Amino acid sequence: MNHDSSPIAAIATAPGRGGIGIVRVSGKNLMPVARAVCGLGEEAALKPRHAAYLDFVRADGTVIDSGLALYFNAPHSYTGEEVLELQGHGGPVVMQMLLNRCIEAGKEIGLRLANPGEFTYRAFLNDKLDLAQAEAVSDLIEASTEAAAKLATQSLSGLFSQAIHKLVEQVIQLRMLVEATLDFPEEEIEFLEKSNARGQLQSIRAAVELVFSQAAQGALLRDGLKVVLAGQPNVGKSSLLNALAGADVAIVTAIAGTTRDKITETIHVEGIPINIIDTAGIRDNDEADGEVERIGISRTWAAVAEADVVLHILDASRGPTRDDDLIVQRFPAGVPVLRIWNKIDLSGHKPAIETLPDATQIYLSAADHIGMDLLREELLHIAGWQQTGESVYLARERHLLALQAARAHLQVAAELAAQSDQALDLFAEELRLAQERLNSITGAFTSDDLLGVIFSRFCIGK
Repeated sequence: MNHDSSPIAAIATAPGRGGIGIVRVSGKNLMPVARAVCGLGEEAALKPRHAAYLDFVRADGTVIDSGLALYFNAPHSYTGEEVLELQGHGGPVVMQMLLNRCIEAGKEIGLRLANPGEFTYRAFLNDKLDLAQAEAVSDLIEASTEAAAKLATQSLSGLFSQAIHKLVEQVIQLRMLVEATLDFPEEEIEFLEKSNARGQLQSIRAAVELVFSQAAQGALLRDGLKVVLAGQPNVGKSSLLNALAGADVAIVTAIAGTTRDKITETIHVEGIPINIIDTAGIRDNDEADGEVERIGISRTWAAVAEADVVLHILDASRGPTRDDDLIVQRFPAGVPVLRIWNKIDLSGHKPAIETLPDATQIYLSAADHIGMDLLREELLHIAGWQQTGESVYLARERHLLALQAARAHLQVAAELAAQSDQALDLFAEELRLAQERLNSITGAFTSDDLLGVIFSRFCIGK
């Protein structure tokens, strides 16, 4: 992401109508813009960090709106630059008029419209936030649950960054010992034994594992679990979706093939978003009722291929069939599959969960809402969720990938340490690579291309 230091402006509040709207300006030498827009005299100035109620005016002096003007001097602002915030009535037309007026008044200093995430990007560049904290800003805005919002606030305060910094410091300490030994080989120090390098490395690896597990749980809170309901027609997939959602979001009839396309509903279990996808019933193409149903079945298999968990729904009142076995054979390897025996209200089975060598199966009745708690608990178990008092970090996929890469480099370092002291140079290199990957989480080492991707996903005005 190329950095253009020109002053920027944008509407900082959400699109649409509201009681209040905010136009934000950030850059250098903003007081002339403030004077022009707020109708102040040439010698007048807004007092930093104090709200002033006044009119926002056009170039000819006519009033656009009335509201509050706030000026923040550098570096005591969100971006670390001078910031001007104009708070007026939240109508989209009024806000656009006020933004246009700011751009017009700032023409001489090169004021332009902000790109998505550019205010937060400048906060990152000016060391107001590290990269993990900057991403937490977006996560807080997009949080879909109270738990996700809480964890985003913790990350914004620096909790996740502190954990990463601690890991980096431990790696640096060990690197210092290794590289000092490489610089003075004539001392013939039995480095690995006398400095307890193996013990230090094991401690670092355990710490990385702990942070990774906490981050993985947080990632579930942010992204949720994609659960696909699959099975033959009329086994109760739509009934199960309705039971989990607590509402009639899917049509339920005795007619086979009612569901022709995917239906997606998001529920929350223990604060984790679970994205449930109901799909068309699976049967042989020769039995499908026309081209529409065949397309629906094809889309079912496409959804199964992308699932985090597949719920294979079967009819407990009739037992397993040959078609059920054929469906099982087509499930992709590596995707957890729960075998759901539905309609126990007709079969006489009791609600239960069984762990078999080839699968875990749950007996329930979606129509009567019997055994649904067993299913919810098993979904949480598959997600790896644990109700503990330990810290959980609202991590993103790139954070998890960076931690996994660091873990892999530390694993190679451990294998080298087990060989001999003659591999110290390779040992040191693996430590350096692990440190580099950890640093990428907070932005201490991050490519400009990655920065561009991250901040382009922010909303404009943030």
